[in-house]
Amino acid sequence: MNSENARFDTRAIHAGQAFDSTTGAVIPPIYATSTYVQDGIGGLRGGYEYSRGGNPTRTALETQLAALEGGAHALSFASGLAAEDALLRTVLAPGDHVVIGNDVYGGTHRLIRRVHGAWGVRHSTVDTSDLDLVRAAIEPATKVLWIETPSNPLMKISDLAALAELGHQAGLVVVVDNTFASPALQQPVAHGADVVVHSTTKYLGGHSDVIGGALVFAPGQDELHERVKFTQFAAGAVSGPFDAFLTSRGIKTLGVRMQRHSQNALAIARRLEEHPAIARVYYPGLASHPGHELAGRQMSGFGGMLSIELAGGAAAARRFAESTELFQLAESLGGVESLVNYPSEMTHASVKGTEAEVPESIVRLSVGIEDADDLLDDIDQTLERVSALSAG
Repeated sequence: MNSENARFDTRAIHAGQAFDSTTGAVIPPIYATSTYVQDGIGGLRGGYEYSRGGNPTRTALETQLAALEGGAHALSFASGLAAEDALLRTVLAPGDHVVIGNDVYGGTHRLIRRVHGAWGVRHSTVDTSDLDLVRAAIEPATKVLWIETPSNPLMKISDLAALAELGHQAGLVVVVDNTFASPALQQPVAHGADVVVHSTTKYLGGHSDVIGGALVFAPGQDELHERVKFTQFAAGAVSGPFDAFLTSRGIKTLGVRMQRHSQNALAIARRLEEHPAIARVYYPGLASHPGHELAGRQMSGFGGMLSIELAGGAAAARRFAESTELFQLAESLGGVESLVNYPSEMTHASVKGTEAEVPESIVRLSVGIEDADDLLDDIDQTLERVSALSAG
């Protein structure tokens, strides 16, 4: 069987991961090399010349990533933002315009607003769950439609197929950040996306021990892939072989991990939805979520991310974030351990004062794969402490 045509969990384990032909080692080796001997000038073995341009360990990961997302090609980067920057620098020029969601990772908004903005690129920030708003934001200079669903941190759900159709009608490159869902739960290429972006640091790596990013290109985007690949080679933001190996290793358990992340997050969301200290729960797995039905159509599960609005406002939110025990206060997400984050002062501090500003009453939870009852106990006890402090 061709592993790239197999079902998801099989692809996650086998795509790009053939055993070593020399020794029979089940796990492909880590190629810790900077350069490669040539068979005469220009006689490259396997196309490898210098590891900024290509490395077998990185190639294995890129094959794995493309297979998971249903893409034709993938590129592995040193970080998620490095991946985003390479794509944007390739597609955009001064005077061009980007339409981006109003609830996205703060670093993405900062990159477009401050780095590319200083270069002469303009942007409009809109709610991408509203097709009319997106349509109205597109102008003749628009080149990119940037979608994040579920969004970070308010878990908005955008209609991928409808947005892809709208973007393509306007001649745009339709980009989807699939970090929150992961390809185990959502595959944007199947809904019309041209490029899928990942911070592989998160669910793909899955163990909070490696930084990385990736771009996956849909079939038919060969030219764009080659252009971005040149940008990556020329600018140099590649992932190293050890990072690529750790990411590949993490991917092999992605399917089973996402099942447990989703189960735990749903249990917590249901408990918190009924708690008097919580004003609102942002989780697409709840029937009360405005994007619940759409998420059910374009996702196979609802993921491990949720956000909560504390009824006590900013003070209660800060107390909650600083009082949990199993949920550790830290940036990032998607690891096997549970994390709590206060977006307004942490991951989204850079978007204060913009259309993407996060309310100070919001706390974001990255629900891990610990025992769900222990996580629920931690949350219940934390809310009791927060309530006692508020009453005192």
